[in-house]
Amino acid sequence: MNHPGNPELKAAAWTAVGVARPHESAELHVLGQAAYTDDIPELNGTLHAALGLSAKAHARILSIDLEPVRAMPGVVDVYTVDDIPGTNDCGPIIHDDPILADGVVQYVGQPIFIVVADTHTNARRAARKAVVAYEELPAILTPQEAKAAQSYVLPPLQLKRGDFQAAFERAPHVVKGQLFVGGQEQFYLEGQIAYAIPKEHKGMFVQCSTQHPSEMQHVVAHALGRHSHHVQVECRRMGGGFGGKESQSALWAAAAAIAAAKSGRPVKLRADRDDDMMVTGKRHCFFYEYEVGYDGSGKILAAKVDMTLRAGFSADLSGPVATRAVCHFDNTYYLSDVDIRAGCGKTNTQSNTAFRGFGGPQGAIAIEYVIDEIARKLGRDPLDIRRLNFYGKEERNQTPYGQVIVDNVIEELTAELEQTSEYRARRAAVEAFNRSSPVLKKGIAFTPVKFGIAFNVTHLNQAGALVHVYVDGSVLVNHGGTEMGQGINTKVMQVVAHELGRDIAHVRVTATDTSKVANTSATAASTGADLNGKAAQDAARKIRQRLAEFAVKLHGGEVSGVQFHADAVHVNGVSVPFEELVQKAYLARVQLWSDGFYATPGLSWDAKTMSGHPFSYYAYGAAVSEVVVDTLTGEWKLLRADALYDAGQSLNPAIDIGQVEGAFIQGMGWLTTEQLWWNAAGKLMTHAPSTYKVPGISDCPEDFRVRLFENRNVEDSIHRSKATGEPPLLLPFSVFFAIRDAISSVGGHKVNPPLNAPATSEEILRAISAVEAAS
Repeated sequence: MNHPGNPELKAAAWTAVGVARPHESAELHVLGQAAYTDDIPELNGTLHAALGLSAKAHARILSIDLEPVRAMPGVVDVYTVDDIPGTNDCGPIIHDDPILADGVVQYVGQPIFIVVADTHTNARRAARKAVVAYEELPAILTPQEAKAAQSYVLPPLQLKRGDFQAAFERAPHVVKGQLFVGGQEQFYLEGQIAYAIPKEHKGMFVQCSTQHPSEMQHVVAHALGRHSHHVQVECRRMGGGFGGKESQSALWAAAAAIAAAKSGRPVKLRADRDDDMMVTGKRHCFFYEYEVGYDGSGKILAAKVDMTLRAGFSADLSGPVATRAVCHFDNTYYLSDVDIRAGCGKTNTQSNTAFRGFGGPQGAIAIEYVIDEIARKLGRDPLDIRRLNFYGKEERNQTPYGQVIVDNVIEELTAELEQTSEYRARRAAVEAFNRSSPVLKKGIAFTPVKFGIAFNVTHLNQAGALVHVYVDGSVLVNHGGTEMGQGINTKVMQVVAHELGRDIAHVRVTATDTSKVANTSATAASTGADLNGKAAQDAARKIRQRLAEFAVKLHGGEVSGVQFHADAVHVNGVSVPFEELVQKAYLARVQLWSDGFYATPGLSWDAKTMSGHPFSYYAYGAAVSEVVVDTLTGEWKLLRADALYDAGQSLNPAIDIGQVEGAFIQGMGWLTTEQLWWNAAGKLMTHAPSTYKVPGISDCPEDFRVRLFENRNVEDSIHRSKATGEPPLLLPFSVFFAIRDAISSVGGHKVNPPLNAPATSEEILRAISAVEAAS
């Protein structure tokens, strides 16, 4: 031990949070040593499973001949719905989603049976040999068809404030129209996979790639007709999730567990990319019909939107997705009189599910489309119209669902980005370029973001953690969040290291495991670091308090004056190495492990009235994008993107900037290149990398400027940080509207281009033709 000169100054300078640190698995990723579910060494006797899929969008199954399947090389057995020991359901909320089809198939790709064989290839080949006789039934494929048929998986939602009709009739100007925004495949690099291992006394150990281990535990227990304590689910890491492994990993976990229970042998079920894309749901596509009234300055006086989602054949998470879309239609704008509706259209397609943003992007893009139209009709810069309609700080600061906004920084953030991006000068330069360029046209757009953080189902906003301090001073952390590359483990390690005054090299996070932290929520809704960071902090603080009390017993002083930093404990003028104090505490029988728990305070939501305080806080951001479009081919290129994002008091700026960059490009893909296409028979034709275009490195702008806005969360979030998972996905709205701006220039900005998303080259050419025809 030693006697430092000024421990207070050293404590103030030392921190484990708020600093840029590499991802805890970065080195493993680069070296190819990070273990994913498919990398787990297979036990002796492991079988491999594949799913037999429906070839029809909607049909009764008249007969199934599985003998050709059983006759294939390596096949051990085939299981149908009659072989499920428990409940044939994997729906996360409504129990309308069978694991295996029972008499009726409702989309092309729906699983009908499970085949297990000695190898993955043999199982997959055998699955295609079944002879199935169908009686085809009428199929609904699009949200427009679902709305016309009043075909819904859930009752429609409606949120009203004020008197829309009266305000609309008084408005001097109106804009009406329709918009279609397509869905998006999650396209995680690691596909869906589960490895189920039977254990003694009806136990089942399932290792799977999932954002929601507790939900997998429940689904597997129900499918096997067992209790939750019979089922252990573990996930060390995922190779991406993006919402696609929140509820929809359940089918794969359940199928593997059913096959393992029936065969008595370990079973691995790994989906090939084609099967994965055929079976699983995507981001919901939306069809909008809108009516908006505004005054001569561009201020919105009344807004009505009717949104119809393509839910797919079952409810899945469509209800919460629609709710979030309704609650994000306002984006950064005060809307006094509104009528916002959302219907979850039932279609004979994959059951759509969570995707980064969870309906928020689909809700917000509609009002941005409207504002873009208003600006063009008035001949004004869209940024000026946006700014005019921003929420205020002391007035015009209540959302349509009743939450008062207390953390509004959108005006300050906008002003900063307007200056640093040189938006005004660049807009003038774009206009000058277009005047002298008949074929290539440039466009520029500035779009803002306000995004609510919390699950909009209040009880899900809770988390637990375990922290162990070992006698050598090393620290082990387990929490209920799952790592999918977003850096949650790194942030939680930093939080625990900070509480205990340890260098992060002494802290390790283990795999997420339902036998360690129970009843966890999904790692979703951008709450992973918020919830699990707070829970781990709670656990670490309990240990720190015990160690502080013990240190005072040894060295005197006050417990409140004990400081933990730089791998030492500073008490009453004495500095004790952390390991030394821990060893003495162990000998004195001081508890060196603890659990932690956190529940986000102040949340409420009334689903009947569509009102309450559903969000803990809001994350803000804005982006400026500049594009060039070839008006002869519809090809385009993003020349420069400037993004400014409010991460609060960032836990790890390097990881947060990476999240913003990734979300920007992923959102850009959704709005420009990633087109989902079903043929007339209801088969998804874009079911492989060869037919579905995600952005590549060549699609990224050469000039990409991402910065974090200096701010501090007004809410008591983990170290006053803000989430960075979902909100940045709305920043590339600026890309879509920059493309629309370039198209608009073809007609001298006199015509609103009818541009749907994704703005593929074909869609861009259609919009150009419409502008030319109307000019």
